[in-house]
Amino acid sequence: MKLESHQFIRYFAPEQAAQISQIAIIKKFNPREIIFEEGDDSDSLFLVLEGEVEVSKRSGEGNNYVVITSVKSDGYLGELGIIDRKPRSARVVTSQETVLAKIYYESITEILANTKGDIVLQILSFLSQRLRTVTTDYVNQLAYKEKMTLIGEMVNTIIHDFRSPFTGIQLSSSMLKELHPDQESQEWCDLISMQVQRMLNMAEEVLAFSQGNTTLYCQLIDIAKLLQNFAKLNQVYIDFASVELIVSVEEGLIINADENKINRALQNLLSNAVEALDQSEGKIEIRARRKDQLVEITFSDNGPGIPQEIQDKLFEAFVSYGKQGGIGLGTAIVKTIIDAHNGKIFFESSPSTGTTFYLHFPIAKVD
Repeated sequence: MKLESHQFIRYFAPEQAAQISQIAIIKKFNPREIIFEEGDDSDSLFLVLEGEVEVSKRSGEGNNYVVITSVKSDGYLGELGIIDRKPRSARVVTSQETVLAKIYYESITEILANTKGDIVLQILSFLSQRLRTVTTDYVNQLAYKEKMTLIGEMVNTIIHDFRSPFTGIQLSSSMLKELHPDQESQEWCDLISMQVQRMLNMAEEVLAFSQGNTTLYCQLIDIAKLLQNFAKLNQVYIDFASVELIVSVEEGLIINADENKINRALQNLLSNAVEALDQSEGKIEIRARRKDQLVEITFSDNGPGIPQEIQDKLFEAFVSYGKQGGIGLGTAIVKTIIDAHNGKIFFESSPSTGTTFYLHFPIAKVD
């Protein structure tokens, strides 16, 4: 957007607006570039013309920060310094390529001194609204952090308590496998072992999410083998739910990814789809194909669609609708996993056609 069109500039009379436009310094910033640090001296106001920045506060010791809010095009930051001139109260980092207009406080103060009283009151009202919004966002972030801490403690206890019985199940499965060498028994014992390990992986993934940890253990993965194994692991679950599962994959699709985490993302999507389906006619389709330099995995169901009330916030934590159980972390974990792989996820949904999730991953270069 043009500087003259920014909401902050529009509050001034044409003469003052022209003055501000002349003294503003416009600069383009790269993604993840620091605009200013918490504790820096305050000397200027920033107007966001394009892109987006994140405002964060230091959390505890070390270099950990909690994002309080974000500011997009037509927003502004650094406004408190106009009033108190105290050090910056937060850190600001660009989340994408961003264009900012920097205006020094001394220049704004001089212009305000020659501005009509009613306009100054409007500007103060404008600034106070922003402060109220940031305060609300900060309180919400604190509540979110408290919830995640409680979930992390709970899951950690579950993992600790379940390791002993899980080990017993694994040992029993191994003994049965030795006593019954026939192929069917061998396959069922292998399935028991894989499912037990899978349960532990799922719990650990929730724990990692609650701690903000998305460490990846990547290797080259054949998507066809991944999805075939995923379908096999879920066959009993699908049959019990009386849902039809169709898997269609192009050959030769390779990505560099953490297999356990990709399986976790697919499992969350599958569980959500099964819960939403009419079991007498439910159908889920998983397809994978090459799309330019990407691998596209589509995950479709013929259910009633995602309620309009939660579509805009579907990938946020603690978002749920009409479920008997669950705490609303499923799709939030999915997005965290996809983002960690430099991928993208989005969806289309309607009551008449159901829901389709699109997962995009960079194709791996194989020598």
